Amino acid sequence: MTALVIGADYLGAIERKMRNMGVTEISHVSGRHPGEVKKMNIPKSAAFVLVFTDYVNHNIAKAVKSHAKAQSIPLVYAKRSWCFVETELTKLGLSS
Repeated sequence: MTALVIGADYLGAIERKMRNMGVTEISHVSGRHPGEVKKMNIPKSAAFVLVFTDYVNHNIAKAVKSHAKAQSIPLVYAKRSWCFVETELTKLGLSS
């Protein structure tokens, strides 16, 4: 299962814990640079897009939302904290 993560400079332990939940490939975009909005591309194999709400601006969040909606990919919003991420991924049907 592939996931796209938007926000934060690095994922830290979240990446390892997502892999334990069954995510095999993780694409990461920091969301800090304005140019990333224009060249952002959601992988066709992505099962979901995870957006860290405390690390992205409104323009990036809006662009991600429209791209995900156009491709019918579930969008998950969470703070960059494992307890928030785990709760939202469990709602998608993933379990550790």
